[in-house]
Amino acid sequence: MSNRRHQIISLIHRTSARCLQLSAILFMGFTLSASRACAQVQSAVVSGSTDSAMVGAPGTDALLLARKSVEKFFEQSSNVVCTESVSQLTIGKNGKSDYREESRFVYQLQASTNSGSLKLNESRETRKAAFRDAARTLLITNGFASMLLIVHPSYEASYTFEPAGEESVDGKIFVKIGFKPVPGGSSPAALQLRGQNYPLPLSGTLWIDPQNGAITKLIAAVDSSLSDLGLQGMRSEIHYANVQFHDPEETYWMPVSATIDVETPRQHWRNVHRFTAYKRFTATIRIEDLGGKP
Repeated sequence: MSNRRHQIISLIHRTSARCLQLSAILFMGFTLSASRACAQVQSAVVSGSTDSAMVGAPGTDALLLARKSVEKFFEQSSNVVCTESVSQLTIGKNGKSDYREESRFVYQLQASTNSGSLKLNESRETRKAAFRDAARTLLITNGFASMLLIVHPSYEASYTFEPAGEESVDGKIFVKIGFKPVPGGSSPAALQLRGQNYPLPLSGTLWIDPQNGAITKLIAAVDSSLSDLGLQGMRSEIHYANVQFHDPEETYWMPVSATIDVETPRQHWRNVHRFTAYKRFTATIRIEDLGGKP
């Protein structure tokens, strides 16, 4: 496997007596420092543009369009900022929340390809800090908006994709594509436990708009196969939608919510991220003729 850098997404739970790190990491290769959440995604050598199981299948075109849309998503994400609201919950045995904390940030997912590879950096500026109860164990999550790396061309050899039918949502038909990890392939998520990283075998489903390749929903999960590490299950559900901008008129495809559930034999956490109030910005260069003046 080539040495490829990765993005770190932290899922940390803490207690007042000790600190145990449980991290989901978007990665390709080795781990970077969590304080510098960045990624360089270099092109992987793959044998074809789609999984062999998809060749000739109804979802082939949708998957090809989705790969192109994902690349465009990372290009456009650097041009916008938004408000990210985070709800951190603990879930009781009855399936209902028994405690929650709220926080709010100015959020930006920055991406660049200046060095010929994709570099990601997730920026988050606090606007409202959550109240911290030292007696509570909570989950801190970030980075799940960029789970679209599952469909990025660099991961093409790491997953198998197969049609999972169609679904009508609000009168619009979406193509469903299931994905499963290839043994030994790279994963866009890993469990970081006591300083060591364990790649997570993600399986799930994509909901793709067959007209433009936009992924409107992504569900990825890990079953109890890592129970020996204390992880009973992890499930993430991310929703995306078109965001309209004016002057000039443009439509960007951006994340609107991400829900992450993590369970151990004794605890169940659920974090909900909501992305709203998108604002686009551009850099303007002004050149003045000073008439030879110093």
